[in-house]
Parts: sequence; C-alpha cells; structure tokens
Amino acid sequence: MGPPRKEGEEPNERFKDIAASTQVAYEEVFFHILNSLQKQTGFKSIALSGGCIQNSLANGKIYDKTPFEEVYIPPATYDAGGAIGAAFYLFHQIMDKARSFVMDSAYWGPSYTNDKIEEALNKNNIAYKKLNDDELLKKVARDIAGGKIVGWFQGRTEIGPRALGNRSILADPRNKEMKDILNLRIKRREDFRPFAPSILEEDLEEWFETDKPVPFMEKVYKVKKDKRDSLPAVCHVDGTGRVQTVNSKSNNEYYDLIKKFKEITGIPIVLNTSFNENEPIVNTPEDAVECFLRTKMDVLVLEDYYIARQ
Repeated sequence: MGPPRKEGEEPNERFKDIAASTQVAYEEVFFHILNSLQKQTGFKSIALSGGCIQNSLANGKIYDKTPFEEVYIPPATYDAGGAIGAAFYLFHQIMDKARSFVMDSAYWGPSYTNDKIEEALNKNNIAYKKLNDDELLKKVARDIAGGKIVGWFQGRTEIGPRALGNRSILADPRNKEMKDILNLRIKRREDFRPFAPSILEEDLEEWFETDKPVPFMEKVYKVKKDKRDSLPAVCHVDGTGRVQTVNSKSNNEYYDLIKKFKEITGIPIVLNTSFNENEPIVNTPEDAVECFLRTKMDVLVLEDYYIARQ
C-alpha cells in the first residue's frame, strides 16, 4: 500500500514515488545477480528471460552496470515464452539437433489473405482503396506527418507483449499533444505512461545514447539531449524512450514506411503503440476493423487496403 497520502498530494505523484523506489530496489538486486554471475563465469555474453526481464528500464542499464558486452533478450520473456523454451529444450536436448536457429524476429503469429481482409471490410460496409506498395507507403507517411493516427496491420502477428510494426498504431513523434490525443481518442491510459519510438536502425546512435540495436523494444535508453525537443510525443519526462530499432531485413514494410516519413520530416522515427484499446493486441482483420470502428483512429491500413474515416 505504501505510506499514506499527504494532504494536497496528487495520487499520480504518490504512485510515481512508490514506483521509483521499487525500481531502485529491483535494480540493486538485479545488477547484483548479474555481476555475481559474470564474476563466477567470466562470460561476456548473456541471454535473459522471465517476467522480471519485462523491466525495460533496468535492461537498458545492463551495459553500463555490468561487464557484459552482448545481451540477448527474446521478444516474449514472460510466461508465454515458456512454450518457446520447451520447444528449444526438446529440439536441442531430447532430439539432439544442432543449435543453428537464432530468434532474430518476433513475427511468428498468423497472417491473413486478401479474402479474409475483404470479408472483414465488407461485413462492416467499409469503403476502401487497394493501393500498390509505393502509393501506400507515401500516403501513410504523409498521413502520419500530417497528424493523423494510423492503425497499421501487416504480415504476421508479433509474439510477445510489444507491438513491433505489424499490429501497431502509428503517429507523429514531433507532436507534443499526441500523447494526450491518443489517450483521449483511443488508448485511455494513465497520463504518465510514455509511448514508444520506432527508429531506423542506422540512425540509432544519432538520436539515442547507445549504439546497440533493440529489435524487440526490450530496453529503455536516453534520448540525446539535443534531440529531445524534436520528439516530445515519445520522449519521457526523464529524457528516455523505450526504443525499437527497425531494419529492412527484419521488417521491410515497416522500415520503408519510417524511411518515407524521414524523407518528409527529417525524423527517422515514428510513435509506435500497440493496436488495441483496452483489450489484447488485435490479431485478425476483424479485430482490427472492430477496434477502428470503436475508436477515433483516422486511418486503417490492412496490408494494401487503405481506409480513411469519413
């Protein structure tokens, strides 16, 4: 419960104080364990999983607080990742297969055909345009740069708790009002919770105080001081962002969209939050259509299908 609230103290401020003290205590234990393990083994590389490894703020400090030089964190570190661990154990230990697979992608869920997309749209009498890839990317990049909120549905669903550009809501990180707009119109989250930046991998070091790629949005890093004013919608009050790096190999469509946005604005970053309101992240085209209709999103993109709210 924590200490009683002082007279005149706002509940959110009290919560922040409790959360901050809890984070400090967690990090003290976390880094003690990691440093002890490194001292015992001498290893410079480590793979981490488990519910505690959802703590992206602590994860972002591992390189500074420990001697580890390589840190691998999978996209689903919490209980859902147990199935992956069980599969790896069976494959490597029971079946004695070579350890050749590296999970460098989070896109392992289902994808959907044009027929399924059109079925969901026609069922709800939604008018749409089907665009070629270049037209679509240019139009959506312009929409985001113009302040519109876009539901972006592409390819396979991400595994894990983070939307990584296939089941995402995208917006302009330059708009200082965008966090409030998103919360008012769609997300309805607590106002202190930040939204995340997705950045072209090659531009990471120019904008953040790190050169280590973050493909699964699993670490928080400092935004460079001279860049913070350019990213008010994704830069937290402490100057950090829970960043996702995007390259053309891992997600070519999302990479190209951010690149188009950079060509328009000079900013190689879009605001990325999960495609949902107060339910699990959308999976099917019908889920996406229902979320679009229920909220005040401006644009819905389902693969090559473009829908603008009338």
